[in-house]
Parts: sequence; C-alpha cells; structure tokens
Amino acid sequence: MRIGYHGSEQRARWLGGLLLLWTVSAAPCAAVAESSAPPEILSEILLGHASSASPVGFALLTERGHQFVAFYDAERRITVAGRKLDGTNWSFFHPAGVFLPNRQRNSNVTDWDAHNYLTLALDRDGYLHLSGNLHADPLIYYRSSRPFDVTSLERLDRMTGDMEDRTTYPVFFQNAEGELLFRYRNGGSGNGSDIYNIYDPKARTWRHLNATPVLDGEGQRNAYASAPRLGPDGFFHLVWVWRETPDCSSNHRLSYARTQDFIHWENSRGVKCALPITLKNGEVIDDAKEKEGLINTSFDFGFDAKRRPVVVYHRYDKRGNSQIYAARPSRFGGWKTSQISDWKFRWDFSGSGSLPAGIWLGAPRLQADGSFVVDYAMPFGPGPGRLKFSARTLWPLGNLPPATGLWPAALSQPLSKYPGMQVRTAVSSDQGRTWVLRWESLPANRDCPGPEFPPASELRLYEVSDHRKRRSFHR
Repeated sequence: MRIGYHGSEQRARWLGGLLLLWTVSAAPCAAVAESSAPPEILSEILLGHASSASPVGFALLTERGHQFVAFYDAERRITVAGRKLDGTNWSFFHPAGVFLPNRQRNSNVTDWDAHNYLTLALDRDGYLHLSGNLHADPLIYYRSSRPFDVTSLERLDRMTGDMEDRTTYPVFFQNAEGELLFRYRNGGSGNGSDIYNIYDPKARTWRHLNATPVLDGEGQRNAYASAPRLGPDGFFHLVWVWRETPDCSSNHRLSYARTQDFIHWENSRGVKCALPITLKNGEVIDDAKEKEGLINTSFDFGFDAKRRPVVVYHRYDKRGNSQIYAARPSRFGGWKTSQISDWKFRWDFSGSGSLPAGIWLGAPRLQADGSFVVDYAMPFGPGPGRLKFSARTLWPLGNLPPATGLWPAALSQPLSKYPGMQVRTAVSSDQGRTWVLRWESLPANRDCPGPEFPPASELRLYEVSDHRKRRSFHR
C-alpha cells in the first residue's frame, strides 16, 4: 500500500519542496553519493486545469497497476481522476458535497485556504479513500463502492462519528501490518488533539485506535506533528511542537515519541509514555519557549548509522538570529543539540493562517564520508543551500551550495504570466518508476482572499527517469 500524502505534512509548499520530494526516499540509514544528472522526462499528459489561488496540496497515488489524482479543478471543485497504469483512458469524477453555512460554500469546493489539501489511499481490497478540504471543519471523507473505481466514490463524511466536528490535517498511512490508519486533528490551532483511527476492511468500518487522543492539548494548546515515519529500527517516529494560540510565534517545546503499533508509545530511551501524551509527559528535544523561533513548518528528521533519530529544526540563537540546530538522543539521557548554521539574519514570524514562504528544511541525509547534509531554501538571507555536519559529534562542517540535477529544468520554472505564480508538485513512485504531478499557484497569503481568483493552471502529469537508480548506497 502506498499512501497519497501531501508531502511531509504540508511543509514543502514552494519550489524548495521539490528537493524534499526527491531526497527523503533514500534508505533511512544508508550513506548516499548523489548524482548531479537530472531525471529525464519520459512522458507527459495534460490532465486538465486546476485551481491556482493558493498552494494547497494535491494527491498523486500509484499502486497495484492503477494511478489516481485528486485535485481542485478550475471551478475549485474536488476532482478525482483514475486510470489503469499506462492506459490512455482516464475517468474523472466530482464527488458530491453539502452546503457549509460557516464557509458559505459546498464541502466539495475550496477557496483560498492553503490548509485544504487532499489525500488519497487504497485499502487492502483496492477501495479508494479520500479526505481533505479541511480547516477546523466537520470531517469530509469519501470511499469508493467498487475497487479502483473513482466514479464510485461516495460521500460518507464520518468515520466513527466521534470527535469529527472540527477536523484538520488528514493523513492516511499504514502500520507495520499493512493496516490502513488515519490521523487528524480535532479542534483548532492552540486548542486541539491528534486522533488515530484504524480501518476494518472486512466490516468496512473505522474505529478509534486508542481510547484517548495520542497528542492531547488538554483544551489549552495543540501539537503540530510530523507524519509518522518508519525508521530502520522498526519503530514509527513522531516529532512535534506545541502551540498555545493561533499565533505561530507561540510554538514551543520540540518533542518526540516512538511506537511500533500506535497503541503503545515510548520515549527515545524506551520508557513507556502513557496516553494521552501531553505537554507534561512528552519527551523534550529542545525546551524552546514561545517566541524563541520554533515553527511547525521548519523541522524534519532522518536517522544515523546506529539507527538513531536525528532531528533538524529552526529556532533563534542567543543573539536572536535564525539558526538551524541538529539534535539526537544522548547516551547520557536527554538530547544532544548542536547549532549547525551561522546566519546573521532573523526570520521574524507571527500571526495566524498559512505563512508565506520562510525557511524550508529537508531531512538530514547521511553521506558516504560520515557526515550529514541538510538542504534548506528560503526567499531571503543566504537563499538555498546545504548545511553539512558531523554524524559523530553533530558539530557543523560548513555550508555548501544547493544541490543540482534534482529536477528536470523544463519543469522548474513557472509558465504562467500571472504575477506571483510558483511551481507545485506531487510525486509518486511504484515498481521503480516515478511520476510527477505539476501545476502552478500563488504563494500562501495567510488563507486570506485575494482581489480576484487567478486563471486556472495547467495540470500535467510527467513520468521521469528515477534518479535514485544512479545513486550509490553504502551500508
């Protein structure tokens, strides 16, 4: 089963995000020597035209000989397309919606809100699941009544019927047994909890996986967490920040937990964590306070050769400048942290809504020489580049120019003449083949309406040569 995530919990919303989509798929504890030769375009399909009002994420899913795309069309309607892989006949479907009085639109139509990404998954029996267009809204959820058939998607808008009234951030994924799980936040920014559901394909029903939320804001805050990521140690790892209010400057306390079954959780030392995990009992990576530079859009993690998690994140240094830090569990207890950048500027952020582009970070990647490299991008300061640091000590080893050859040049530049357009992508790989869904949109604008809806963007699907075949891996 492959899941149609919106890449890395929405962090890759602008061109820098292309880097992440190509690099995180390397083996998590494998050292890698990267080729500078860009992938080649093998085929191209114009699927239609898509909404370009905000950098909301679309879903691309390729699995079991079928391919699916979920997007907002030129009229901003949820649209799902499907085909048999390599077939030329696509089926298109507009799932039904209901009127939302608080939004003054239907539930199957989006607006300017960049939170309203779409996500897809296939269950064990080939039934398609779709969720999205959510920002503190009643759950929007569809499931097909026939395997692999987008035209049979039916509006259900409930899974359990419990804690589904103010949902955001839907994520489909699978556990170690291949069962389909679903995570979402119920509540709002500064007041919410993360809920995990599990699907029963025989009964075709969902239930809560736990009696309580996994991450619980206790009515006073909420957690912004990464997507659960399976590590080379057989654990799923989770990293998050807490936020006290809708103001993003109230992010604080970078935290961590791991699990093998999403029921039993523990910290990095193997000490069990009772659910729900709250501000009081979660393991602390960095106890940064509010307004000290933690931000939910700028952290990521990978693994070292000993299969330990290595987290990179943005926060301010003692002088108030923006810096990137690396952290790893220490054998003496707690987490060892190290500043790996030496920047002389400050990314100052505050307020609510989807932030305009700031500092984007990729996952740390272990190199053949025993170092880590982290890609970063930003529209200010030093611009894009890479930070190198020691895998043994986490000490900084310098700044490198941005990687080259990660993207076909023909796809990287906006084609629209409408001011401000930027390239968006979703990537899907299966059986050694890779596809890229490409469109263009305006940047994030704190989810506020613009003066007019911009013209729709072409939505194109490309198959590209898989550059990962040209990497050499060193275990």
